Amino acid sequence: TARSVVFIFQSGGPSQHETVDPKPDAPDLIRGEYGTTQTGLPSVHFCEYLPKLAARTNMFSVVRTMHHIAERQFRNEHHSCHYLLHTGTTALPTGDTNASISRPRPGRITWPSIGSMIAYAAPTTGQIGLPAMVELPRARLMKYPGRESGLLGPKYDRLGVDLAAKCNAKDAAGSCPNCFSHDDPNLDPERAAGPGPKAWWDNSSCRKPDFHLPNLGVLDGVSLPHLMSRDVLLGQLEELRRGIDRADQAGRLAAWDAQRVQAMQILLASRPGRDNPFDLTQESDSIRDRYGREEWGQGFLAARRLVESGVRMVQVNLRGWDTHQNAFRDLKSKLLPSIDHALSGFLDDLAERGLLDETLVVMCGEMGRTPRISPISPNGKNASGEPFTPGRHHWGDVFPCWFAGGGIQPGRVIGRTDRHGGLPESEAFTPEDLAATIFHCLGIGSDREFHDTGGRPYRIHRGKPIRALL
Repeated sequence: TARSVVFIFQSGGPSQHETVDPKPDAPDLIRGEYGTTQTGLPSVHFCEYLPKLAARTNMFSVVRTMHHIAERQFRNEHHSCHYLLHTGTTALPTGDTNASISRPRPGRITWPSIGSMIAYAAPTTGQIGLPAMVELPRARLMKYPGRESGLLGPKYDRLGVDLAAKCNAKDAAGSCPNCFSHDDPNLDPERAAGPGPKAWWDNSSCRKPDFHLPNLGVLDGVSLPHLMSRDVLLGQLEELRRGIDRADQAGRLAAWDAQRVQAMQILLASRPGRDNPFDLTQESDSIRDRYGREEWGQGFLAARRLVESGVRMVQVNLRGWDTHQNAFRDLKSKLLPSIDHALSGFLDDLAERGLLDETLVVMCGEMGRTPRISPISPNGKNASGEPFTPGRHHWGDVFPCWFAGGGIQPGRVIGRTDRHGGLPESEAFTPEDLAATIFHCLGIGSDREFHDTGGRPYRIHRGKPIRALL
């Protein structure tokens, strides 16, 4: 029943223990510092700092046993897991390592991202004026592998937009204006973020976190009215045509023409006003407060407006979940309250507007965190010279994923992990299954194929939909 999907990417990999799979009876070094809260489901508990979401388990389901099956050196590293998650695959391209997958490499053959596959198999109509796939709110910071169109070609690339205020944080995490770094000083007030002379970083530029419109009105010095003149535009294209070698015209001009048409649609759809999905000033104060006056909440609000406009997939990137150090300080004071408020407001608003049934919401990171809390080395200190407090390291053997709306049966917790939350004890699911679930909910059949730029056929589904969700 889904018409669109909102994919919420918890960049860095959230801890299963500190979210939806706590282990309160485990030893201290497994359990962690937090208590639990009862959800609306019998015998199901979440972390104590997710009370709003715990009260809304009738709106979503959770899969506790997502996992990567790639080799050990791949399933515990960011670059590799970025590629695996965003392409919905279980192996890197032939010849790649965790180090090489993040860099250009001649001859690499990459699988299309889930968003590019949706753009191919469920494109937007010509009246939408926006691409099928939009990524926000800080696209320039998210140059991770797996986000490209790969075998499908550039026609199915995503539109990445920058909407958030400038951020000066070093290794920024969390949601502006609550952004922070896991390296932030803890006890030294003079080193705290701010305009002071000894501050570790100056946060004065992002204390007003309101999103701005994407800067799409000028392209290489050409104004929007200029681009809207068909005669002028055609004249410019003819000049380009004459400047390209005849032997190369067919390929380059065809690609240029497709991107020109898409760029023109984007420009015409990005003018300020009620019909511009990026213009959050059109929303009431009560709605903006419901989502949260911070980067994550505004990202969810922009996503709602984009799916209302007909965009097929919106990816909202949430930074800060790579909690190696100072984890328990930062999760309870920053990350968990932000996601608890913003996601709850988003789900409530979708439901009240009648959009939840046709909007599939998926949230996860590229991995989980180690079941055992990792000690900090004696030399592990923050910017003020204070010792770090512990956290958890990378763990691809198990991680949670949230699902809501779009044909998903709510109120289910699927999968069981071992007593330490480190391995699946019941059926486990791969990124291929995650992708297949998304495609299924969007009505993209399991027999559907695509063709690469050379005309070779490939099957879109590589995994199987998670039936317990459907």
